Amino acid sequence: MTGSVIIAGLGPGAEAKVTPEVTAALDQATDVVGYIPYVARVAPRPGLTLHPTDNRVELDRARHALDLAAQGARVVVVSSGDPGVFAMASAVFEALEAASHLAHVPVTVLPGITAMLAAASAAGAPLGHDFCAINLSDNLKPFDLVARRLRLAAQADFAMAFYNPRSKSRPHQFARVLEILREECESTRLITFARAVSTPEQALRTVTLAEATEDMADMRTVVLVGNSATRRIGPYVYTPRSA
Repeated sequence: MTGSVIIAGLGPGAEAKVTPEVTAALDQATDVVGYIPYVARVAPRPGLTLHPTDNRVELDRARHALDLAAQGARVVVVSSGDPGVFAMASAVFEALEAASHLAHVPVTVLPGITAMLAAASAAGAPLGHDFCAINLSDNLKPFDLVARRLRLAAQADFAMAFYNPRSKSRPHQFARVLEILREECESTRLITFARAVSTPEQALRTVTLAEATEDMADMRTVVLVGNSATRRIGPYVYTPRSA
């Protein structure tokens, strides 16, 4: 008997931002697989087994989910935000590609609200025109590649959203990110630091590039960088559609 794998996004943090489709999938699951803090957001119940794992074992986690499904389990792989944005959906498909004997396992991806979009909504509309998202972590790619993509995006005048800007293991890299932005952008460019979006600890701070410092960001922060036309109106930040 073959079960199934559903890859679900739990949204940015608030329970109200978990979609009804994801809630229904969790209600029907026999197993939930994911990174420790994300699995902790799923309430235990009879008939449900929780499988929390560490942050740097994405492919092992994906293979485990597929193996459980091949044995008949209804597995939900959870990510924060949207599972296709720097999260588990690509890892599951990579594991599936490498395991031809599991090709019969049905896989479904359920979208979620990304931290990037939740942060942008809280700030106003800073991503209102062309934008890109860049994961600043070098866990899965060299920082030289991060820096190259950042520089090219700035030269193209994209608004930008940065995930994983600064951690205890790499506190210096966000300072280099700000240096690159200062080399490519005007000093008045607006940057919003959105921390713990949609939770009771939510905090938003918008400053100019000249005012930004590396300690304004941590791993719970999404950083939104406007393009050259991004502006403030009262407490809001927006990028015109004509920019």
